[in-house]
Amino acid sequence: MAARESNSDDEKELINAEFDSIVEGLSLDESAPTTYLDELENIEKANQFVPPVIPKKKISEQWRELKKSVKRWRENPESLPPDDGAAI
Repeated sequence: MAARESNSDDEKELINAEFDSIVEGLSLDESAPTTYLDELENIEKANQFVPPVIPKKKISEQWRELKKSVKRWRENPESLPPDDGAAI
């Protein structure tokens, strides 16, 4: 039993020594302009979705595109709608 206690004491000393070495490496200087939470917030803001800006079209352009689409739809040689990539 004495061997087990010495092993657990050695493990505790090793853990304490590792913890102390980690703590010694930390800087407690609070003069940094940003904090960890500020950095996380900035990362979150950078990863937000920004929708694309759709350019405005004149009514005449919209009308021309509508006529072109209807013509393409009516002149479809197949009875099926054109392949839009949705089929697997």
